[in-house]
Amino acid sequence: MHLSWSVLKHLKIQELRIVYQYRNCVRTIFSKTGKWPDDLRGGARQDIEDYWKEKVQLQDEKSHQCLDPKKEKYYVLSMFPYPSGRLHMGHVRVYTISDTMARFQRMRGKQVIHPMGWDAFGLPAENAAIERGELPENWTYSNISTMKKQLENLCFSFDWSKEFATCDPAYYRWTQYIFLKMFEAGLVFQKEASVNWDPVDRTVLADEQIDEMGHSWRSGAKVEKKYLKQWYIRTTAYAKSLLEGLQDVDPNLWRDIINLQRHWIGHCNGCRIEFKLKHGNEFLDDTLSVYTTSPEALCAVSHILLNTEHKLNKQEYYCKGERESVEIPDGKLMLQAINPLTDKPIPLFVSSTADYLLGTDSRLGIPSIDEEDRHFAVTNGLEVIEVIATASDGSEVLVNSEQFSGLSREAGFDAVTKYAREHGFGGHITSSKLNDWLISRQRYWGTPIPVMHCQNCKTVPVPLKDLPVQLPKISSLSGKGESPLKQATEWISVKCPRCGSDAQRETDTMDTFVDSSWYYLRYLDPHNTQRPFDKDKADHGMPVDLYIGGKEHAVLHLYFARFFNHFLCDQGMIRHREPFKNLLTQGMVMGQAYRVKGTGKYLKPEQVDLTGKVPVEKGSGVELDVEWEKMSKSRHNGVDPQDVIDIHGVDSNRLNILSAAAPKSHRQWNPATFKGILHWQSRVWSVVTEYIKHRSHGNQTNSLTSDELAKYENSINDYRNSCIVHVSFHFGFTFLIHSAIARMQMFNSNLKKIPSEVAACSQEFERAVCDMVIMLAPMAPMFASELWAGIASVQPKSTQYIWDKGVLEQQWPEVDQDYPLPLIVKKTSGELFQLNIPRAELDALTKERAISLAKTHEYYSSSLDGRVMHNITFKLNPCFKAELNFILADDVAKQLKKKVKSKS
Repeated sequence: MHLSWSVLKHLKIQELRIVYQYRNCVRTIFSKTGKWPDDLRGGARQDIEDYWKEKVQLQDEKSHQCLDPKKEKYYVLSMFPYPSGRLHMGHVRVYTISDTMARFQRMRGKQVIHPMGWDAFGLPAENAAIERGELPENWTYSNISTMKKQLENLCFSFDWSKEFATCDPAYYRWTQYIFLKMFEAGLVFQKEASVNWDPVDRTVLADEQIDEMGHSWRSGAKVEKKYLKQWYIRTTAYAKSLLEGLQDVDPNLWRDIINLQRHWIGHCNGCRIEFKLKHGNEFLDDTLSVYTTSPEALCAVSHILLNTEHKLNKQEYYCKGERESVEIPDGKLMLQAINPLTDKPIPLFVSSTADYLLGTDSRLGIPSIDEEDRHFAVTNGLEVIEVIATASDGSEVLVNSEQFSGLSREAGFDAVTKYAREHGFGGHITSSKLNDWLISRQRYWGTPIPVMHCQNCKTVPVPLKDLPVQLPKISSLSGKGESPLKQATEWISVKCPRCGSDAQRETDTMDTFVDSSWYYLRYLDPHNTQRPFDKDKADHGMPVDLYIGGKEHAVLHLYFARFFNHFLCDQGMIRHREPFKNLLTQGMVMGQAYRVKGTGKYLKPEQVDLTGKVPVEKGSGVELDVEWEKMSKSRHNGVDPQDVIDIHGVDSNRLNILSAAAPKSHRQWNPATFKGILHWQSRVWSVVTEYIKHRSHGNQTNSLTSDELAKYENSINDYRNSCIVHVSFHFGFTFLIHSAIARMQMFNSNLKKIPSEVAACSQEFERAVCDMVIMLAPMAPMFASELWAGIASVQPKSTQYIWDKGVLEQQWPEVDQDYPLPLIVKKTSGELFQLNIPRAELDALTKERAISLAKTHEYYSSSLDGRVMHNITFKLNPCFKAELNFILADDVAKQLKKKVKSKS
């Protein structure tokens, strides 16, 4: 019978009551009694964790303190959480993965960096303050306290000495510092942008504060679009750098993330030109940004077209007699743009029919190189200037182009864009669809933007010595008005650091993505009071070796973090341009959601009747749709991790969340999967029990001949090496932890089949049991610690283990040097044959040696000898396998012929 999680939660209370009664009567584990129990009965799992948790945590703390510069560093970073109040199963999954990887690499002898902190600014805290009358700071730090206890309870080996929250002035001081460095570099600017405006509460709303009908979540008013001055970071200036940086990362590690980043950035074959705008005799504060793929023809611009959605399409800007009817959307504006190369005025027109590039709302009219523009210019009586001529050799050169005349068209492109960058009117190579980063938020709970507004000096950056600009203390938040910080009148009023006149602070705060775009660097030097981080420490710790988080962050967050890193590299603050060596984007944890057919209303599990053939709503009997969806409160399909831990314990939960699905895949949460995990734990316990039982009785006689024993020893040796090969490869390269678990379960099953008389005396059996427990330790550290304590108590014979230390201080098992591993030989990616060679030889294998070995095989002479090679590729995965691929010229020709045929 299928039991939903809600039913199990109700049964949990009774089960726990029985367990606690049993535990109060009997101590069930070896570490407390000195006697090894035959099975995992009663509350043994909970007793194990009660005993070992604090000891494991103490060991983790010591490992973070023992810094050895001789060790190779390994920086494993999981995306830090927003302190929303309590952990959800998505948190449990990502942090269990990162902890498993951190413990694995530590046991491999690496100096592991595994920090944790809090992405603590954001709208939910502000909403909570409005709804509950609680200050955002109090709400945030209370949640941090709760969630930290939960993380510690899950026995994650985070280095808490590196902990910080982004809402701490000690952190956001340096966010402001980096912002000002970008300001100095000309990457920060202000311009008008549309916002969601609540006309009743007179406040700006985030997208998530607007319902499906376009109404405010609080006032119910119809949301309007309004233009406000907003702060931007010119990320497009780094578009080409970020695109080229994707060539420096390992495609075997980044895989599809490269394409996601490339798609977001787009094809960088043009630039934006910033035009000053004139209305009559007055210049407007904002410039007009227009994208073009032909900046070399800038001197030939005859007009600029704007689409009907452009912010300049206002009745007040139309020439008299133009667009007197709202039914005629097109017309000429009274505005003029100033050509930055010639200083000539350029007329502006609104056009609903022009062909605009993807992602743009304006178009440069260059009639000398575009027929559509020529037709528009001639129709409207505009001057046509020819700027491209054909030289005697057939190449294109610039003419009538000021100082750029005489250059080839290609050289002109480079020269004009360079000139534009040097003179501050654009020129950064980017794509048409990529926009600059709007970071302004009309919120309280965010990093204050460190600038002032002075009547004389205009926009003035806060001096670096005056950082941080701290948020003012407030008594309450109303959710009304343009920005909560405008109510802090004493905080707003300052003196201009340049002229001494009265000035006002900026009242917008920064997008929280700014705070999370450089946190990985602060972890490496979290207590530095002189700079964001020490360069030597950052150079040593970077790049991040493994970055783990949701795939939904593989575009924007990753793009912004890479942008920050490229900028800081250009500033000389770090050596590594790309911040992340490898990325593991894990899928979501999905729960079963019940929706009423027709209405789509979500039901709580207790409102569902599961007794019939199909689920129906209790009471009404209406049939339900049952789907796996992302866990959320609104869908009533979430699971509180603490409920799971109360029933099954921490380590069983860790093993369960790692099993059954690849980390990159969505994980369908089903309590029935615990049955397999608990069974596996019991079987592991049984194998260790068998070992302890025989070894604690001293030497025993057996009826096996030396040949029979040797045969079993060889089989056990093969089981052990094979398991180490695959588990190490999956932990270290593929991150398919569920596959590693499947291998370990198979290994355990093979060990259970070993006869008792072999288990009693076999050295290989001892090694196999020990290595099995060591490989289990990164995933279930407390359970493995108890198993190891039992093994170590019976005076084992093996000398490669440190018997006076716990399982987490053991070295990760190594594949024997003489164990055969495969050299796979392929022909144009189709496997031909395998050669098994000793691990020691495979690890040192070169392409030339692999080719020599392949030539000794009989299949080589029949399939490859004498054939013309297009290429020969070689790939080595030490301790696992090598691949040699002979790509034949005629096979390549056939493939090309097929492609041509399919296209035609």
